[in-house]
This record gives sequence, structure tokens and C-alpha cells, in this order.
Amino acid sequence: MTRIRLTAVAAALAVAGGAGTMMFTLAAGPEPWWYGYVSEAGTDEQPYAIPYRWGLVTLALGVALLGVARSALPGRSVQPAGVRARLAGLLAGTPRFRGRLADGRVTVWALAVAAVLAAVSGAVPCSHECPLPPYEPTTLADVVHAGASVVGMVVLAGAMAAMWFTATDRAVRWLSGVAVLTMVPLGAALAVIMLAVGRATTGAVVERLVLLIAVVWLIGTALFTARTAGRDREPDRAGDPTSPGPTPHP
Repeated sequence: MTRIRLTAVAAALAVAGGAGTMMFTLAAGPEPWWYGYVSEAGTDEQPYAIPYRWGLVTLALGVALLGVARSALPGRSVQPAGVRARLAGLLAGTPRFRGRLADGRVTVWALAVAAVLAAVSGAVPCSHECPLPPYEPTTLADVVHAGASVVGMVVLAGAMAAMWFTATDRAVRWLSGVAVLTMVPLGAALAVIMLAVGRATTGAVVERLVLLIAVVWLIGTALFTARTAGRDREPDRAGDPTSPGPTPHP
């Protein structure tokens, strides 16, 4: 269990370090931190473009490490109950997919895909002011960057929902439920603003709220995972009242 705990703690540190670096580049840039898309801090014209990109890649590493820790955690999932079971039944689709949701594989794969897409977003920066259709002409890099960013956040929201449905740790379920129920409507509002208005201050503020929810969820889930791994070691300690005693000799 020590390996799982260390991996989970490393995930929390990587996410916190990457997000902190990205926040620094936004605050230290020439424009106010709430102005424009977050990805604009990584464009070639910005003074801290390279730190921003490395911060995003570091955050992606943290997401991947969280997936590794969750995949190695024994008893990482349970069958959902109550409202969660009904929602899972509506969204899960086929019995095969429901089985993978119940055993935690959906969560692990969603985290892996989200990590890859976040890394692509960091490795392929957008051009000046991150133009998006239909209002502005875009380059291939703009499309790749925006697509990786948007799809990555959608997949991450899927990981949140999967943990809300099936995580064994009540704290993880609570955190995931709050995160997905706030992130989904905010993400939908951001999509409407981007399509209907384009680049605007309102969209910039909503985007930062969505990213804040994602970062808090990632760090919290990683720390709860480390706690769960440590708690699972307790029955193995000598003198634990729940552990089986020595075998009596005849």
C-alpha cells in the first residue's frame, strides 16, 4: 500500500505544482489574470509561455498518476445505490459498460485519456488570443489545442461522475458529486458563451471557475486515495482487534 500512497501524494503534488505554475503565469502576464482564455498564457507572444506549457504538462502528469493510484487501489469501487444507481443505469448503456463502470475501469481509463489530452493541450499551443471558429480564422494548432482542451475536460467530468457512482470512499463520492454537479452546468454555460458571444470576460471567468473545480477535485481525490490506501493497511498491523489472532495449537 505504500506505493499507492506515494503515487497518490505525487499526483496531488504534480497537480498542485502544475496549476500553481499556470496561475503564476496568468498573474504575472501583461493582462489582468481574468482577461481572455487561460490558454493565451501559453502563446508565443507571452513572456511566460514556456512555464505555462510545462505547468500544464505537469498537471497532466498528476492526472495520469492519479489514474495509476486508483487502478492499484484494492476495492476501489462498489455497486452504486439509490439515486446514483438510477443515474448510472441511465448513462451507462450496455451491461458490459455497466460492469466496467462498477469495477472502476471506466474511471481509470477516463483519467488516462484526460491526462493524454491535457498533455497535448500543453504541447500544442494556440496562436495569438487563441482564435476559435466561427468568429475568427483559426490554424490547425488552434483546432488541435482547443479540441484537446475541451474533450479533455469532458472526459475528466466523466471520471468525476464515475467516481461519484462507484467509489468506495464516501469522501471521494461526496467530492466527486459536488464537482460534477457544479462543473457540468458551468461547462455548458461556457460552451454557450464561446459559441454565442466568443471571446468575452464572462467566458473567461467561467472558464477559470471550471478549471478551479477540476484542480480541487484532482487534489482532493488524490489525497483521499492516499488516506484510503493507508487505512487499508490497518488490519495487517499487529494487535489490531479486527485481525485474526494466532492459530491455536492442539
